Amino acid sequence: MPQRIWAIVAVAFGVSLSVLDGAIANVALPTIAHVLDVSPADSIWIVNAYQLALVISLLSFSTLGDLIGYRKIYLLGLMVFTAASVICTFTHSFGMLVAARVCQGFGAAAVTSVNTTLIRIIYPRRFLGRGMGLNATIVAVSSVAGPTIAAGILSIAPWPWLFAINIPIGIIAYSLSYSFLPENPVKNQGRKFDWRDGIMNALTFGLLIASIEGYAHGISLPYIIAGVILLGIIGTIFVRSQLHKPYPILPFDLLRIPIFAMSVATSICSFIAQSLALVALPFLLQRTFGYDAVSTGLTMTAWPAIIVIIAPLAGRLIEHIHAGLLGGLGLVCMSIGLTLLAWLPADPAPFDIIWRMVLCGLGFGLFQSPNNSIMIGSAPAHRSGSASGMLATSRLVGQTTGAALVALLFHLSPDSTHLSLVIAGCFAVAGAIASFSRITLPLPEGVRVKKRG
Repeated sequence: MPQRIWAIVAVAFGVSLSVLDGAIANVALPTIAHVLDVSPADSIWIVNAYQLALVISLLSFSTLGDLIGYRKIYLLGLMVFTAASVICTFTHSFGMLVAARVCQGFGAAAVTSVNTTLIRIIYPRRFLGRGMGLNATIVAVSSVAGPTIAAGILSIAPWPWLFAINIPIGIIAYSLSYSFLPENPVKNQGRKFDWRDGIMNALTFGLLIASIEGYAHGISLPYIIAGVILLGIIGTIFVRSQLHKPYPILPFDLLRIPIFAMSVATSICSFIAQSLALVALPFLLQRTFGYDAVSTGLTMTAWPAIIVIIAPLAGRLIEHIHAGLLGGLGLVCMSIGLTLLAWLPADPAPFDIIWRMVLCGLGFGLFQSPNNSIMIGSAPAHRSGSASGMLATSRLVGQTTGAALVALLFHLSPDSTHLSLVIAGCFAVAGAIASFSRITLPLPEGVRVKKRG
């Protein structure tokens, strides 16, 4: 038990770093753009470079975890992330900062690709849901804390300290991980990493994300069309090459497991719904209801704050309630909350908005831990890394798609915030249907309901 606790602390530090750094720079973009003398549009690359590096390398790192060990990949990720944070802290060049952010993204990808697999190793199988609940709580807390920490640092120190804070945390995380994370002997049976597949995977997901976000960032239509055509050609070649491999980077072998495939679909739908809502809501609160930035942030904290409470509870509830049923009920609850937000009264009191957001967060919290537990638990032990990578990839694809849909709606409709919430509710319903469909499928051993008596 003591070693398990310290191992969980080590994972918590690493996951917190990767989640915090995904958003902590957003608050400082205007300041960084001014100091480094770049345009606001160019400064967005400080965020995009990190996200893009994360997405294109996740599945490759998860495959490497299956081949050489999850602990080694996790430690490598922490080392790269911390070293890149040092460069971010001391550079005064925009180009060098973006390059360092790319390296940070690769480090975060290595950490993220195997963190849920490490939880599977750390926790006894019968308590897998509890571990996933704790992981969901860490992610939620980090999401809430990111903008607050960034604002606090910028109030007393210049922007490089946003990255300097990663250095001591990264060193602590590496020390704890080196000392307490369990070794996991791998049986790769002579398998080697196919670098050609890794490059094709990076091109496919890079073009996918670029195509989704292109319109949102004002890229001209001919370039977007060219990107989509190139995505179709490269993606088709890549997918066809993966279909017949026993251990593909894009895990079609796992997607042939019905409950795993349905869990991926559920995850993508839910994160599209959440991203649509969380990107659209600040515009609704500030433009329609006249909230300032501080009031908006405090009001929206209700959503992730309730996840912090509910996610660990949901991780325990799957020992008594079917995970597919619990996840479906959670997404139904979320869809109701989103629908109620879409039809707020003309002059709502703060409480009218907050209790609806609590309903959304409650639903998402009930869904997340059961869904993650099914995805990790349904994969064979030697493919846990690929399952973990697919879990993170489905989350990032869903979040990116949701944000891009909001941007698209801003261009197409004058009532875009209301429409975004309606569409978010529809995606939550689609996710609920996918989750309920798993009730008839056999659950993996670590997620089965315990029999009484």
